[in-house]
Amino acid sequence: MIAAALLATNTLLVIAVVIGFYKAWNIGANDVANSMGTVVGSGVLTLRQAICLASVFEFLGAILVGSHVTETIKGGIVSLDLFADQPMVFGLGMLSVALATAIWLNIATAMSHPVSVTQSTVGGIIGFAMVCAIGGTACVQWRQLGLVVLTWMISPALGGLGAYLMYRAIVRWVLKSADPLQKAKHAVPLGVAVTVSILFLSATYKGLPRITIDLPLHQLLGMTLVLALVLYVAARWVIAVRTRKAPTVGGDAYAAVEKWFGSLQVLTACYMAFAHGANDVSSAIGPLAGSMQAFRGQDLSLEVPASPWLLAFGGIGIVLGLSTYGYKVIATVGKKITEITPTRGFSAAFATATTVLVCSKLGLPISTTLTSVGAILGVGLARGFASLDLRIVREIFTSWIITVPISGFFTAVIYWIFLALCGV
Repeated sequence: MIAAALLATNTLLVIAVVIGFYKAWNIGANDVANSMGTVVGSGVLTLRQAICLASVFEFLGAILVGSHVTETIKGGIVSLDLFADQPMVFGLGMLSVALATAIWLNIATAMSHPVSVTQSTVGGIIGFAMVCAIGGTACVQWRQLGLVVLTWMISPALGGLGAYLMYRAIVRWVLKSADPLQKAKHAVPLGVAVTVSILFLSATYKGLPRITIDLPLHQLLGMTLVLALVLYVAARWVIAVRTRKAPTVGGDAYAAVEKWFGSLQVLTACYMAFAHGANDVSSAIGPLAGSMQAFRGQDLSLEVPASPWLLAFGGIGIVLGLSTYGYKVIATVGKKITEITPTRGFSAAFATATTVLVCSKLGLPISTTLTSVGAILGVGLARGFASLDLRIVREIFTSWIITVPISGFFTAVIYWIFLALCGV
């Protein structure tokens, strides 16, 4: 089926590019804040420094290791076989999903609420599938959708539990010890070793596209253990040299401990930005690539090739969104939910990175946004409910609950408009 005279194929391709860029911009404005929110909230980096770092690592992740294939429909929620004979319907549907997702992300960012791109995209796909008159409600794989929804509940709980336990351990064994600086001389090198080891595993063991090391898991774990030991010894030596004349008791000691953990925060935040650019650039260009395939009359498939210019295009959009509008969500994640210090920020970032790594290896489609916010809630709960701004928490949870139905509704309305304009 081809579009009527009102909108030619070339016009549709231009519209697809514009919508794809708008979605990438909104992903940068909302989703990237999760990697840099706590490092700003703790005062380790200024907002400008965080935006510069995140922009560099997001773009490098998208360009250097971004996947050369991208999913058109996430999670296998809808079968592409339904659209085999109607590629134009599929193309318009993917445009509708992308635009609806971008609009909802824009609204959420304006309200300073961190929401999940994955949730919004899944909601849009469901909305499109249910109104496109191909299969009706039966075309939605409800069991698969149920699994995805279950992971949305599990991921913030795991992130929160991990952050809670990590921060409680730091408080007990370091901050409340008789000599916190001396304890930190052991704890921080251990944190460096464990953090870098987890990041190494995350990047190399089927983590980042095009970086995977083709080795058996036991050999990769052996390499990781050696790396951890080397890093621990090196960090102990560096700290020993830098603290020969440093105080060992009093307020200055606590400031030194927080500063050391702040360095770990920066390391983790940079990795999360790099990984986000590598993995989530496909969220921006997936529907774009799928709709372009359909409009060109090419075969539909679950995964479509993502050319280097598309990766760069998505990366630039994400960076611009972060640098021009990301400050609103960064402020919420880093300052409004609970007070963040370097030790708390490190606990939240470490728990987020670890949860995302483990769940990804188990094949669970979790949301980084939900995990990150859950981890921040965890460090807040470690200090008691009074340390949380429950009004902000309630608003964020409400935005999570309504993301899927709102995205589905927006998609349905936009799809009907496209149908009317194209005469399909």
